[in-house]
This record gives sequence, structure tokens and C-alpha cells, in this order.
Amino acid sequence: MKLSINTRTIIGAGLVLSVFLVLTGWTLDRAFEDSARTAIQERLRGQLYLLIGETDVSETGKVSLPAQSALARLNQPDSGLYASVYNKKEAVWQSQSIISVPPSFIGTLSPGEERFELVAAKNSFVLNYGIEWQTATSNILLTFSLVEDTRSFAAQISQYRQTLWGWLGGMAVLLLLAQLLVLRWGLRPLRTVADELLHIEQGKQASLRADYPDELRGLTNNLNTLLSHERAQQQRYRHALADLAHSLKTPLAVLQGAIDDPDTIREQVSRIQQGIDYQLQRAATAGRSGLNAPIPLRPIIDTLLGALQKVYRDKQLQFTLSIPNTLRIRADQGDLTEVFGNLLDNACKWANKEIKIDAAQIDDVLTISIQDDGPGIAPEQIEHILRRGGRADEAVSGQGIGLAVVQEIVDAYAGKLTLLNHENGGLQLSLVLPNRQT
Repeated sequence: MKLSINTRTIIGAGLVLSVFLVLTGWTLDRAFEDSARTAIQERLRGQLYLLIGETDVSETGKVSLPAQSALARLNQPDSGLYASVYNKKEAVWQSQSIISVPPSFIGTLSPGEERFELVAAKNSFVLNYGIEWQTATSNILLTFSLVEDTRSFAAQISQYRQTLWGWLGGMAVLLLLAQLLVLRWGLRPLRTVADELLHIEQGKQASLRADYPDELRGLTNNLNTLLSHERAQQQRYRHALADLAHSLKTPLAVLQGAIDDPDTIREQVSRIQQGIDYQLQRAATAGRSGLNAPIPLRPIIDTLLGALQKVYRDKQLQFTLSIPNTLRIRADQGDLTEVFGNLLDNACKWANKEIKIDAAQIDDVLTISIQDDGPGIAPEQIEHILRRGGRADEAVSGQGIGLAVVQEIVDAYAGKLTLLNHENGGLQLSLVLPNRQT
């Protein structure tokens, strides 16, 4: 069974709140009960001291107390408060409130010893205190016992528990309502994302436009990047198909009129193959995406240079690299291989002896420079060979197709490619790409 985030959070919060309130209620209940019991002990101790103050012992050891005690409840039969005085095991005095069986004797206590306990079997609290009464002829050990039934204590505890659990129950309801409101407010950005994605699916908007909190901004930015990447990919497919169809018209027309001319047929078939390869490469470009994992740049360059050294071994080219081993770039490895393969191949083709390759990362911008010591290029040709959307049949032989493909890929990554004749001779290609480091 799949539960929504809202339902899961409510259930989790409800369980945590329930456990918390139960433990809180139990703790408060125990604390109040202990406090009430301590209060009873203190009250009985004060009453017992008053009772001791009323006690008189004769020279013969006879214990006597006033007919009417200052403790009014001891004068009322079955009042719930009972008192007894024991000489060893014998009850030598008991209060008028005892009308049936006196409280059980618990034993003689030593002078100053106090014992307080709850006798559950008789539903009563018992406070016993031992004293040594000195007379002219002897010392008499007496044990004073004060007993109070638990009716008032039980009623007090019961009333407190009703009040406690009533308030805790009310607080639980209020806290759950507050939790629902906070949860609804907290999950509002997620509902907004869902609504905007539905609008995108229905074609009502092209991207996520709401102002989202920091916790969701990474997600929404990546979604927007992914949507933009997919739209750009579809646009490249449409442009590639349109350009391919357009580029095939002229060769096909020539072929129709050159059935008996093998050289013309081979030339036009070659142009058709070039056009197809170029447009397929344009369509296959992965392009910039927030989901690209960073990959090291140096190994890609090293692999390409290793292959090009074999192809151009007769020229004995020298390569000077200044690329940090830690430099990583967020891009598709196939796109990088295509870009640097074309750029390095052109550099090797036109260089005399030396090629310099530099790369540096400043903030979130990656700059790569490839410089050869060749003849350079005529300034008026630069714009032509880098023209966006240039078709294969318009490319300059030897450079147009490769550089046009590179330009398409660089545009897909929101980068910039520039060609300049270096002051010391040769051509310098500078590639600038956005490259988020984290």
C-alpha cells in the first residue's frame, strides 16, 4: 500500500505525539501522586507531633490523653483518621474515632524512628513513630500510630487524572490540527511543483516558474535544465531533418540528370554521405544537462593526442599541455571527444611543428585554448565556416564540416568558440564553456 507523504507524515506525527503525551501524562501522574503522598506524610507527622504534645504519662507508666483531642477528627467515630499508642505490643490508648478493630500493630520502634507506609489491604496510610518517655522511676518505650484512610487521597488522584488527561487530550487535538496546518503549509511548494509539471504536460507553460525554497531549488533548476535540454534536443532533430532534406535536393536533382556520368554520381553520392553524417552528428549531440556527471578532461585529451600522433607521425609534432589533472567538466564524453577530436585534428593538419593546449577553470567558467604554429586562416573565412546551421554543401573543404559540428555542440552547451590568428603566427581556437563545479 502506497501512502502519500502527507499521510505518512500525519501518521508518524500522530504516533510520536501519542507516545510523547502518554509518557508525559504518566510522568506527571507519578509526580503528582508522589507529591500528594509526601504531603499526606507531612500532614500526619504534624498531627502526630500534636498528639504527642497532648500525651501525659504517670509515674506508674499509665498513658493518658484528653477526652477531647485538639484533632477534631480523632473525636468523630469512623472519621477516617485514627490514632493509637502502644507500650510494646499492648495498645494503651486509642482514639474515639476507632469503633471496631484497631489498626494492626507493626512493632515497637526505637526512639526517634519513623515509619510511613501505604497498607493497600486496608486502604490506609500509616505513620508510626517511636519515643522513649522518661519518668522519675523508669524509661518507657511508646509507639504512636496515626492512620488515615485513602478515600480523600484516591478522590484527589482521580480528579487530577481526569483533569490531566482531559487537558492532554485537548492539547493532542490542537497539536494535531496545528501539525496539519504546518504540514499543509510546508508541503505547498511540492504541490506547486506538481501543478506546474501538469501545466507543462498540458502545454500551458514551458518551465517551472514559481519561486521555490532553497531545499527545492536544486531540484527545480535541474528539472528546468532537463526540460530545456529535451526541447533543444527535439529542436536539433527537427533542424537536422529539415537541413538534411534541403541539402539532399540539389544532389538528387543532379543525379537524376547524370545517370551516364559516373564521376558526377560519385561526387554527388559523396556530398549526400557528408550531409547525412553531418546532420546525424548534429542530431546526436547530447548538449548541456544538469544531470551530466563531471568527468576528467586530461584523459580525453591524452587519448586523442595519442591517436593523432600516429596519424600525423610524419610531421613529428610537439604538444605542450597545460591542463590540471584535477580539472573536471560536466559534459557528455561523446560530445567532448567529437569537439576536441575535430579541433585537435584541424590543429594537427595545419600546424608546422608545435601545438599548445591550455585549460583553466575560473569560478564556473572553463576556458580551453588550442594554438598551432601554422599559416592561420583568412579573416573573411572565419564567419563562414562557423556559421550556425551551416550545411555540408556550404562547408569549406577540410575545415567546414568539422568546425560546423563543433560549433553546433558548443552552442548546445551554451558555450562560445572563437578563432583568432595569433600574433606569433598560427591559429588560436578558444573554447569557453559554463562548468558548474558543485
